[in-house]
Amino acid sequence: MIRVLICDDQAVVCEGLKAILTTVKEIEVVGTAYNGEEAVERAEALSPDVILMDLKMPVMNGIQATRAIRSRFPSIRVIVLTTYDFDEWVFDAIHSGVAGYLLKDTPRESLVEAIIGTMTGKTYVDPAVAGKLFERISHGSVPPDMDILKLLSDREVEILKLLSQGLSNPEIASRLFLSEGTVRNYVSSILSKLEVTDRTQAALLALRAGLGS
Repeated sequence: MIRVLICDDQAVVCEGLKAILTTVKEIEVVGTAYNGEEAVERAEALSPDVILMDLKMPVMNGIQATRAIRSRFPSIRVIVLTTYDFDEWVFDAIHSGVAGYLLKDTPRESLVEAIIGTMTGKTYVDPAVAGKLFERISHGSVPPDMDILKLLSDREVEILKLLSQGLSNPEIASRLFLSEGTVRNYVSSILSKLEVTDRTQAALLALRAGLGS
């Protein structure tokens, strides 16, 4: 059972999401929060597996809350669920350690898939957001960072490229004929060398280095 906490400053959104997710047998909605500060408090009190996090909220916004939660409770995965399809919030969200970035008009099936898939290490980004992200990178708005490739071994670069494509550890292991434990060790080494805390941040660096294609 995946324990989910919903955080949005609009009560109607929280109740709507709760109504949708309570129909899914793999998911249990353990609570709601109406600003980032409440999300941090309830993350500690309720120990959710996944938090659906809005961005622009009073008291503490979703970026600040995600940073606090990821710092204190690194096992909790945060999925942004917002109306903002692209601006600096996207990069700020990724740097804060989110495991996905979805829009509020995401179909029910896609939202459920993202919540379940996130628990296996996959990263989900709304296609509209991903398209604009790649466009911005390809047009040089985000400068390529080729220096990161010098930090990694050939095998680590290979794994980072697959990781940036959204593959989970078991999928990478199958693709490269490695054990899951070996892949897990490689991923840990990659995160350490790149000085990032999670796969999403590593994936962004991979895109900046041109490894996403």
